[in-house]
Amino acid sequence: MTFVRTLDADIAPEQMGFTYSHEHIVCRPAHWSERGEDDLLLDDPEKSKLDVLDFKKHGGQTIVDATAVDYGRDVPAVHHIMKETGVRIIGTAGFNKSFLWDAKVKDELKPIIGSYETYYEWIEAKSINELTDFVVREVEEGLEGTPFKAGQVKFGTGYNRITPLEEKTLRAVARAHHETKAPIHSHTEVGTMGLEQIELLRSENINLSYLSLGHMDRNPDPYYHEQIAKTGAFLSFDGIAKIKYAPESTRISLILELVKKGYEDQILVSGDTARKTYYKHYDYGPGLEYIIAKWVPRFIDEADRAGFDGQQLIHKFFVANPARCFAFKK
Repeated sequence: MTFVRTLDADIAPEQMGFTYSHEHIVCRPAHWSERGEDDLLLDDPEKSKLDVLDFKKHGGQTIVDATAVDYGRDVPAVHHIMKETGVRIIGTAGFNKSFLWDAKVKDELKPIIGSYETYYEWIEAKSINELTDFVVREVEEGLEGTPFKAGQVKFGTGYNRITPLEEKTLRAVARAHHETKAPIHSHTEVGTMGLEQIELLRSENINLSYLSLGHMDRNPDPYYHEQIAKTGAFLSFDGIAKIKYAPESTRISLILELVKKGYEDQILVSGDTARKTYYKHYDYGPGLEYIIAKWVPRFIDEADRAGFDGQQLIHKFFVANPARCFAFKK
């Protein structure tokens, strides 16, 4: 039995269609809110909905919302956008990365996780198995006490290091995967520690074909990407439109290098659109339409010039690969 779990229904993988594999739709991260970083607060669901509608207008069908519990999710608002737009949305259980955990726990979460003041205190106090149980409930019962379920489980690590608490959440997420068969997504800070994450997951007997690693384009190292691809994991190039980190030519070159080596079935592409200034209807940014409307035609042109079938590769990155990556296989 194989299926993909959206917020309110399990669907066949082939129903996903054109998919963004890592986005953020509505979120108010306490870490950034407490510091007055307004740009990092996607706090107007109506504006977010307009960007989702732009994605749909150009043929988009599914978005994976990678917002974990410690990044200020608004699950009911995201579900409302899903129902209003008809774009399927996959939610995320699990955790992000340790530097966010100094933030105060949302009041509505305290009846679910206990009266801890910060996420750090909660994670530190709980055992791996208790954290595992929390993640399993979010997949099988609902996110933050809602009826809307997660379709993937997530952990994260910091820049060039894995802290003890990050290892703890990694192991909890790995064990939740074994219980639920939910696909696993990892946050890598600036694309680092991917191979180290993989070694820890191997110690938890994880089949790495269930894993996608985020932010691979933030570490533009073809050799490093090949070492990860050899494990069978998916590589997520999810910084499209973020020119301050690298031009699109760099990302396209990295992707085509993996294609040349035979790893086209392990590539995902998205935008990790998590700032007002990235959104069109918040602050005139490229918006959720950018990849599907502008980047895809450019990639097809460059791939065709390099001797590949660009249209076929786009189908893999946005349709066929997500359908395999985000499937539960029970």
